Amino acid sequence: MVQFSRICFRKYTNFIDNLRLYVHGGSGGMGLPRLGGQGGKGGDVWVVAAKNITLKRIKDKYPKKRFAAGVGANSSVRSLKGDKGKDEEILSPVGVTVTTDDGRILGHLNAEGDRVMVAKGGHGGSLYSVFKPSMGQFKHIRLDLKLIADLGLVGFPNAGKSSLLTVLSNATPQIASYAFTTVKPQIGKLMYKDHKQISVADLPGLIEGAHLNKGMGHKFLKHVERTKQLLFVVDVCGFQLASKTPFRSAFGAVQLLTKELELYNEELLTKPALLVVNKMDLPDADDKLAQLQEQLQNPDEFSDLLPENMIPKNYMTFRHVVPVSATTGFGIDHLKSCIRKSLDEDEVKATKAIHEDKLQALRCHSQEHLR
Repeated sequence: MVQFSRICFRKYTNFIDNLRLYVHGGSGGMGLPRLGGQGGKGGDVWVVAAKNITLKRIKDKYPKKRFAAGVGANSSVRSLKGDKGKDEEILSPVGVTVTTDDGRILGHLNAEGDRVMVAKGGHGGSLYSVFKPSMGQFKHIRLDLKLIADLGLVGFPNAGKSSLLTVLSNATPQIASYAFTTVKPQIGKLMYKDHKQISVADLPGLIEGAHLNKGMGHKFLKHVERTKQLLFVVDVCGFQLASKTPFRSAFGAVQLLTKELELYNEELLTKPALLVVNKMDLPDADDKLAQLQEQLQNPDEFSDLLPENMIPKNYMTFRHVVPVSATTGFGIDHLKSCIRKSLDEDEVKATKAIHEDKLQALRCHSQEHLR
């Protein structure tokens, strides 16, 4: 088991989702006492979201991972007020949370062009500092990448997530009959006839104890936080990771996935969710689907089938339960329709909420003018 984990880790290192950098704001310039001149301010260090950038590219391009802004110009007879030092910009992928080494959040980069200042430049020498400049801030920061996608595929290894992503979209993830085929995130695009595009993230398969960072636990779960909706994927016939691990029925898999998300971050369970019951081409799949649907409708009545530590505080409610076969293509078109319907519903609600907020603001503004 240890050997297997090492193999997974080596493969995963091709994809970097956390990078530690050293940043240093520029020092201020010297003041000029005899003429009262003020030195220029040191440059600042910024992290800026940009297209076509990856954390691995940053690491490869800047192996020392050190970024320093320019020093402020000294005050002189020709220029009593020194020029500001040049700012340093670190181009970063969209979807990054910038934190300090101790985990304090400095800012989020959710869209191209978003900026976060990570180190201020020092002040130039002036009358108030006896014309001596100050140093710029210096610290270690972390760039923590969390994918942004419309949907995140949530499932145990070999539930068929990679195969499902292939038939749904243009992604080409690694697919095989052994459990851990997805060792780094994959993003696929669902294309619709009206040119609507929906992004789907296939994330490394969860294992029991993922919330404790077992397997790729936190590497998986942090990406789930940045998806709009969840797409649970289970094998209709159930799942067993290895000969020494317990067999989980489809119902058990759903509840255990829910429990892992709950233990990591309960807010994840407030996201809208759909359930895909995969591998409907297998023998007795229809009977097992009927059994699963009955169990999902009355989960409390079947809770005795689960170990106590697997029972979530609240059972997940799914907007749609869709049986499919990624192998034969059965149910795929219906699944695409359900995905589109679910996301469109949320979009309509969000737009309505924005309009209501604007209308309320206008009403308040009008009332203030009438007073």
